[in-house]
Amino acid sequence: MTRPMIARIWRGRTVRARADEYEAYNYEVGIKPLIEKALGVQCLREDRADETEFVTISYWESVEAMAQFTGSDPTAIHHLDRDPEFLIELPDRVQILQIRHSHGDIGGDET
Repeated sequence: MTRPMIARIWRGRTVRARADEYEAYNYEVGIKPLIEKALGVQCLREDRADETEFVTISYWESVEAMAQFTGSDPTAIHHLDRDPEFLIELPDRVQILQIRHSHGDIGGDET
């Protein structure tokens, strides 16, 4: 089994009133294709008073493997068609981190 060595982290915020709608859209259009390519994907959500932040973490065996999915630049943002409608501001970057240690059950529902 291939172990993930890289985590790619995307963050986006929407108004609280549209959070459920965006979450469903993001899952169908953005997350499902990612699930087919990445070694693993986590979707996180934080509801605040007026806005909701979404964080997507995808796990990859290497930067090269990630680049095959994202195109030549794995740090480039690929906005979904309706992101400008939903998101408070369009993210201008993703974080790419080396996984140094990973322990235990990282939780969440498997879908």
